Amino acid sequence: MRNILLLLVGAFAGIAAFAQELDYNVEFGGALSGGSYTPFWHVSNRQGVGSVESQSGYMRAAVVGRNRIDADWSVAYGADFIVAHNHTSEVYIQQAFADVNWRRFTLSLGQKERWSNFKNNRLTTGGLTESGNARPIPQIRFEVPQYWDIFGTNGWFTLRGHVAYGWFTDGEWQKDFTAPGDERTTGVRYHSKAGYFKFGNEKRFPLTYEFGIEMVAQFGGTVYNRENVAGENFHNPVGAKDYIKIFFMDSGDGDYHGMDQLNVAGNHLGSWHTALTWHGKEYNVRGYYEHTFEDHSQMFWEYGLWNEQLVGVELELKNFGWIKNIAVEYFNLKNHSGPIYHDTTNKIPDQISCGDDNYNHEWYTGWFNYGMVIGSPLCSSPIYNDDKRLVCYNNRVEAFHFGVEGELCGELDYRLLLTKSNNWGTYNNPFTDIKNNLSGMVELGYTPKNLKGWSVTASFAFDNGNLYGNNSGGMLTISKKGIINL
Repeated sequence: MRNILLLLVGAFAGIAAFAQELDYNVEFGGALSGGSYTPFWHVSNRQGVGSVESQSGYMRAAVVGRNRIDADWSVAYGADFIVAHNHTSEVYIQQAFADVNWRRFTLSLGQKERWSNFKNNRLTTGGLTESGNARPIPQIRFEVPQYWDIFGTNGWFTLRGHVAYGWFTDGEWQKDFTAPGDERTTGVRYHSKAGYFKFGNEKRFPLTYEFGIEMVAQFGGTVYNRENVAGENFHNPVGAKDYIKIFFMDSGDGDYHGMDQLNVAGNHLGSWHTALTWHGKEYNVRGYYEHTFEDHSQMFWEYGLWNEQLVGVELELKNFGWIKNIAVEYFNLKNHSGPIYHDTTNKIPDQISCGDDNYNHEWYTGWFNYGMVIGSPLCSSPIYNDDKRLVCYNNRVEAFHFGVEGELCGELDYRLLLTKSNNWGTYNNPFTDIKNNLSGMVELGYTPKNLKGWSVTASFAFDNGNLYGNNSGGMLTISKKGIINL
């Protein structure tokens, strides 16, 4: 992994040598809290740049460059380094990437921050499959990043999507975090693919409809101390055929273990996305719906109507500075397709794919990166676990969420988030009583006009309830952006 990162940094340096200018950003941030943890909204949906510890801080330096080669070809590249106190790592590479663009296609190499689809990422609770809650994963990604009128319909029917393979880099962190003899993994591979369609051309008619699917998987790697049995180790296959199996969600062959032969190879999950948007002159209104599934379970309608969902409405006001964007969301992950799961046997030939146990998995530690849930942060991340086990102990959640942002004056903007959740634990380990939580944040950003490139962001956040306890505290970040002329 060290050699791969050195190669990426070297490739970035080589490309940057041809750049005429680079955008840079230097940032200093710190959080101080009273209570057991840093408040929820000072930790969540920050690309893993946060800490549950009551005191933490970091220094960050990033550069990004872009080169236009000709009318068809261009490249973009970036590097982002962090030195931190009380984070999951003391020194780490947050981003190191190079994007090669040809017409509408992009080949992206490396580690890059990405956000969930169809949502305002400053106001949403995040996507159900990938949200921007955890640190980015290094990958090789081929994509059509913008909608493409491939069929020549004058923009009335367009599509975009991607295919990616990568690898998790948190194996050593898992070893340090978990107790000896507890389950952990290393060398696990990552796979992602998505396809989205848009019907409608907002330049001709203000109503558009978007629909698509996003699917991800974990495969390969080594599992140590499976089910917390010391010495119960095994290696998952990771040959060329396994990359193909993961892409098509095939069942495993004799090289795989247990249920991976009966069900599907690897840990698979995904989401269906749909959004309806009205593009007005004074405002935009978007309604969106996301349904998540595990493996094949409830990928369609095997067990009735979908109940695993995120439903949201966004309002963008174009000419009303005090309020620019509003988001309201309802989150429901209580059902998990139902509580019963059973694979086929000689005595019982009926297969039932319920009891999904979202974000957890029998053969992998789960859908986490450096202790943070990669999907919705409303399901409690393992970084909170006192027993240091890599398990999501709370994935049956119902929540209501509100977010708003705007501009108080030309130099001062704000953001408000408020989330109320009820939490049941998991089907296998339910809470004795329903745990409730109320989390909120008030954030002010100051960008002085007479200090070009400088900005200061101060926020206050709190938790109240018996899920994370009663926490409150402040966060302050100071940043400087500019251009380096080479």
